[in-house]
Amino acid sequence: MAFKRISRDPTIMSGVPCMKGTRIPVATVVAYVAEGQSPEEIAHEFPQLAVADVLEALTFAAQTLREREIPLSTNA
Repeated sequence: MAFKRISRDPTIMSGVPCMKGTRIPVATVVAYVAEGQSPEEIAHEFPQLAVADVLEALTFAAQTLREREIPLSTNA
């Protein structure tokens, strides 16, 4: 899947994936969603972002997790 709204540049934020044309890390956007903010609220708080940017950040995060094994403890 190609991500048109996310970029990664080693000279910007040390290569952390950011919303294209900004220094807003994808992880920051996803964290706001995890804290309960809606895509519309996030776009309002960060005027340089559109709702579509927030949705692509979530898709990027989901895709990233699909490609890794995350160690989690099991509850027995």
